[in-house]
Amino acid sequence: MAGPADEHRSTAEQFTERVRGVAPGDWDRPAPCPGWLARDVVGHLVEWFPGFLRAGTGIELPKGPPVAQDPVAAWTVHSDAVQALLDDPATADKVLTNPNLGVLPLDQAVSMFYTTDVFLHTWDLARATGQDERLDAERCAVLLEGMLPMDAVLRTSGHYGPKVEVPDDADPQTRLLAFIGRTP
Repeated sequence: MAGPADEHRSTAEQFTERVRGVAPGDWDRPAPCPGWLARDVVGHLVEWFPGFLRAGTGIELPKGPPVAQDPVAAWTVHSDAVQALLDDPATADKVLTNPNLGVLPLDQAVSMFYTTDVFLHTWDLARATGQDERLDAERCAVLLEGMLPMDAVLRTSGHYGPKVEVPDDADPQTRLLAFIGRTP
């Protein structure tokens, strides 16, 4: 099993491919998240995590240009900073403290909350911009299995839409996306 640094590296590489694959005129195309454009998918990832990290650890990530100005550079600076944090041997001794989550090892918190978010939003950006929408089927199955018992909590968090009905024999990606409220 890959550790948090390797998991982020792989996940971020997939997302980066989608970011770099967006045609200049496609940043304003609607995304599957209600009210979002393709650029908002990048904006969400670049904007929420630094505050979460700062509040829970005091760590400040370097900032790139605004997503509205240059979504590719904004993502690249952000993603590289997260990877450097995870690659830093000192990170293994750091914790993240959150009033809702308690105290977690920093690398595990990044993996659980942020890297998973990047993985899920890879599909959103791909769908919005007409790119390859395939996600790793095994990871989809593992995530879905872990999320199912937390259905009520996830639903009330406001981060996921209502489940979408799909056939019982749907593939893991379709089932995961439907579970988080996307129409695959």
